[in-house]
Amino acid sequence: LSLSLNNASFLEQLEELEKMFQEDHYPDNEKRREIAAVVGVTPQRIMVWFQNRRAKWRKSEKLSVKGNKKYPTSSA
Repeated sequence: LSLSLNNASFLEQLEELEKMFQEDHYPDNEKRREIAAVVGVTPQRIMVWFQNRRAKWRKSEKLSVKGNKKYPTSSA
């Protein structure tokens, strides 16, 4: 039971972080503190999460560009 409660809480945190990421990929110190208060972790954790999320975003951007331009998909 406690695991599922933690899981739900984690998913809510993740959803909140993703929402913030859509708004701003580079939150400043003040914004990180606000997010940390809402999510319930330290600003340091928020900073690391955003660093990792930006890396993931850049990687997916590269893959989508690579997929769309260099290797056009054929319908044949």
